[in-house]
Amino acid sequence: MLKRDRYLNNVLKYLDTEFVKVITGVRRAGKSFLLLMLKKHLKLQNKQILYLNFENPNTFDMNTSEKLYEYIKLNIDKSKKAYFLFDEIGEVENWQKLINGLRVAFDCDIYITGSNANILSGELATYLSGRYVEIKVYPLSLEELALFSNNNNYDLVLDQYIKYGGFPSVALVADQQMKTDVLKGIYNSIILKDVSLRGDIKQIDILLKLSLYLLDNIGNTISSSKISNYFNSQNQNVSSNTINRYLNLLENSFIFYNAKRYDIRGKEYLKTLGKYYVVDLGIKNIMLGRMNINLGSTIENIVYLKLIQEGWNIFVGKYDNLEIDFVCFKENRTKYIQVTLTIPKDSKRETDNLLLIRDNYERLVVTYDYKDVGSVDGIKIVHLKDFLLNEV
Repeated sequence: MLKRDRYLNNVLKYLDTEFVKVITGVRRAGKSFLLLMLKKHLKLQNKQILYLNFENPNTFDMNTSEKLYEYIKLNIDKSKKAYFLFDEIGEVENWQKLINGLRVAFDCDIYITGSNANILSGELATYLSGRYVEIKVYPLSLEELALFSNNNNYDLVLDQYIKYGGFPSVALVADQQMKTDVLKGIYNSIILKDVSLRGDIKQIDILLKLSLYLLDNIGNTISSSKISNYFNSQNQNVSSNTINRYLNLLENSFIFYNAKRYDIRGKEYLKTLGKYYVVDLGIKNIMLGRMNINLGSTIENIVYLKLIQEGWNIFVGKYDNLEIDFVCFKENRTKYIQVTLTIPKDSKRETDNLLLIRDNYERLVVTYDYKDVGSVDGIKIVHLKDFLLNEV
């Protein structure tokens, strides 16, 4: 079993704490794999484990909290501590109340996964009232992809990462047609199950067109009115309210992330004209039917994914009439990042924008062109590969 140590270590630091561990992320990112790694770790310590995957047909008759509780009572020795590992717990009716009840009824440690952000809202938040932690799982990073591919030529791995992304099931197959088929299957299962079915969407054609529109406009500012005008140009009347609802559903399924704007001079968050980024570039390339078109926005997307994987809160920066690609916050740190495919000869636009900001926070330019690497006016310029392989 190929291990993802970073995620396992993140889970293990909460082992035997009172918190319910909620593992979230897009479908097929590796949440189930993480639970299996945890199960293996606990088994080596002879712990009492109950692992259930609620998308497995063996669990279909446990689709309510009452039925699941009856199963638990029959299979758990209350004289020993129990470790509950519940994969896709959202398939169980009234699961939130049961999870809270298990904390009272058993000496236990609880781990649950979900492919929708709503798992952390509503009743669960009410029942647990702060007694849970979220552990976010993403598709493979560049370094992980190299390990999965057994290839330490990072330039070649980066090329594959740009083309096919980092879903583990895609990385583990070599045939290009199989990669394409797997990516299409992942995309369809997210859109049709995690978005359409959960959101009770009747206009699936509108949802699919909206998703493709976002994929085709990565790195561009987006507004619901702008999208509404796009649909009107296609002779489809779709209201801004409908678009906003669908956008929220797409975000909740973790397939898209919304980077809102931040006014650097005014130090305030802006509500309009954010940008959307996709969780995996393989989806963009396969669903749009072309690769390496608008490579600049692809590079920008990859940098965004690296930043959120490391726990940064990311915004699109506005400084007067200038745009800073990313304003990044984490704990007491702030960082400004510009992303470029290449820096034209004798051009200092990327660094000049950063130098105009009147504070002392770190500034960085990420480029895809090796000849750009170095420093300009004290601002470090790094290649995308090195940015991805080192901690930000």
